[in-house]
Amino acid sequence: MNVLIDKFDVFANGFWLTLQICFLAAIGALILGAIVAVLRISPVPPLRAVGTTYVNIFRNLPLTVVMFFAAFGLPALGSNADFLRIPVIDSLFTRLGTDLPYFRFALIALVLYTAAFVCEALRSGVNAVPAGQAEAARSLGLTFGQNLRHVVLPQSWQASVVPLGSVIIAMIKNSALAGFFGVVGDLSATADQLTGAEGYAFIPVAIGISVGYLIMTVPLGTLLDRIEKRQAVAR
Repeated sequence: MNVLIDKFDVFANGFWLTLQICFLAAIGALILGAIVAVLRISPVPPLRAVGTTYVNIFRNLPLTVVMFFAAFGLPALGSNADFLRIPVIDSLFTRLGTDLPYFRFALIALVLYTAAFVCEALRSGVNAVPAGQAEAARSLGLTFGQNLRHVVLPQSWQASVVPLGSVIIAMIKNSALAGFFGVVGDLSATADQLTGAEGYAFIPVAIGISVGYLIMTVPLGTLLDRIEKRQAVAR
């Protein structure tokens, strides 16, 4: 168990890097998932077909496959995901601006994969809104966009919070794959380094890594439980 003390700084750095990729992936997935959800409920059939196809593809692919294509497919296509080198953001999240692109590849894979589940969580909230609300808005002359913005989305948000939180918790756990696809220094890569290259026992290292993930997921799960109880009381 001495590894937990002797290598505390290594665990802390791994936790910090994992937290960064989870934070960025959550923001990206929420934005992309919201766009796909709008496509899914669009009255325009081609747009609805695009949203449905996206969800069906990424929801039914293993994340390992998506990670594989991001880590090895994008370089084969000549891309290093340099579009993620956003001037202000890459100064806050320095891994976005490094020449080694695997952090960006892992971020893309997590966003694309998680957005499909975010879409469905948002769509479940939209479906929870009584149909009469949308029909009343249409009878008042509101367009599809106005109907979404002013009537449907404000009411669906409450029903979507808990499912969205569950999706983000799953994404945090899924981020463990990033270390096996070239991301150096996250919690998974830290475990591989300590047990492989430095020869520490697996169990203490696994405990340290598990604590790192629990620090991220348990508070969020507790918050979701409280929100769900408040919603139940409100009903």
